[in-house]
Amino acid sequence: MSSVKSDSKKGRLSSALTASLPGIGVALLAFVLYLRTLAPTALPRDPYGLADSGLLQVRAYIMGISNPTGYPTYMMLAKLFTFLPFGDVGYRVSLASAVYAAVAVFLIYAVCRKLTGRAVPSVAAALLFGVGQAFWSQAVIAEVYTLNALFVALIMFVLLLWRDDRRDRYLLLAAFLMGLSMTHHLTSGLLIPAGILFVFLVERRKLLDWRLLLKGAGLFLLALTPYVYLPIRGALNLPLDNYHPDTLSNFLDLVTGRVFDARMFVYSPAKLPRQVLSYSGELLRQFNPVFLIFAWLGFLLLALRDRAACAMLSFLYLGWLFQAVEYGILDVWVYFIPTYLVLSIFIAVGAAGLLDWMEDVLSRLSSARRKVALAVVSVALLLFPLVRVGTSTYAAVDQSGNYASQKTMNAVAATAPRGATIVQNGSSLWYMTLVDKRRTDLHLVNPLANPKEWEDKDAAWLKYVDKYLREGGPVYVLFAGGISPSYAAPFEQAGYRLIPEGGGTFYKVVK
Repeated sequence: MSSVKSDSKKGRLSSALTASLPGIGVALLAFVLYLRTLAPTALPRDPYGLADSGLLQVRAYIMGISNPTGYPTYMMLAKLFTFLPFGDVGYRVSLASAVYAAVAVFLIYAVCRKLTGRAVPSVAAALLFGVGQAFWSQAVIAEVYTLNALFVALIMFVLLLWRDDRRDRYLLLAAFLMGLSMTHHLTSGLLIPAGILFVFLVERRKLLDWRLLLKGAGLFLLALTPYVYLPIRGALNLPLDNYHPDTLSNFLDLVTGRVFDARMFVYSPAKLPRQVLSYSGELLRQFNPVFLIFAWLGFLLLALRDRAACAMLSFLYLGWLFQAVEYGILDVWVYFIPTYLVLSIFIAVGAAGLLDWMEDVLSRLSSARRKVALAVVSVALLLFPLVRVGTSTYAAVDQSGNYASQKTMNAVAATAPRGATIVQNGSSLWYMTLVDKRRTDLHLVNPLANPKEWEDKDAAWLKYVDKYLREGGPVYVLFAGGISPSYAAPFEQAGYRLIPEGGGTFYKVVK
């Protein structure tokens, strides 16, 4: 009897591995593309595309505290990547994003395979998401969004595993992962009500099992322990710690992102159509309209065949979409990524439905002709996601030649006088002094370290420049992204001149 069970278990493992091979293949393909376009070193700051990447590289190295919500899980995992024996620290932290992205692509394949039972639509959907411009752009820099996608897809997959096997351990694992995902990105909190809705529609009596609920709550709370990282590291007064989570109030402000409250849910109902129209433009940048038709078809098929999965995915899509279109920030487009993930799953279901329909229609043909027709359609589904890669996406996301930060560091290191004060809102000089340990004599000042200064940025710059000029010694300014009339005008209006140094990399401030 034990031999029969052992053989059965081996058979299931072998079958699962075979089913996983296409997903492993598409994840490896995506990973190769990410490596080819990966940022090679420290990243500069750019408010539109690289707002936090450079500082994330620095903070991961020093195990610091990031901007709200602190991202403790990301920080600890990224620190592990800094010990790799190749590349510099900037490259290694960016590499973490590529690894998370490739794993996320595999998990999306696994979710789609669970829902469709077909490999080709699942590979096509995972590849479509993986080479989408928004997601790919985050896979080649130090950022938090690929790890978030990994958590989202993993939790979906675990919930689908539970539905198939009905083993409580999968529900408990999902509860733990939901807590862990909350320590990374608060938007993943939407998975909690979505998961409850899914369980209710599959087997509602599980929600009345108080022992199971207590165990799940305990594991959820246990998974929040990475938050302990924040007060521990905050007590050390590390560089770039602008939030000081040393009191309960400061800690809660940090982990809830309270500083961004004024930017959330900022658009009135009258302005929402314009925001949705903007999202539609981003959607067409990610997906060919043909795939959006597949997504609608997939939604309809799931609504008819799989009410629980359809409800969970629809809830997540609408929730994440509403949160994003109501968020008043420059780089809001990265908050659309979870909606693209959900759409990719719907696309897989729609494509599987097309193949099912074709098999029925072609059943009257000979076996050979039917196989040829299905093979042609399958190849088209697999190749179509790659159409934009060579024509537009690759060039748009490629960071492999981004050495702007190194150029800035070298120029400042070579020309700035010893002990100079440099007022700057970038990341390059922090990398130079804290990671490379070069020019540690420089006094670096971030005029926007305090979020209260963000509302009147010009005044913040001038306040610090005035302060350090009065103290004597040379004062310089370095603007993220280079100088522009909008940067220079406030200084000129205040009676200052900006004298270029280091080939125009930074500027000496004089009266």
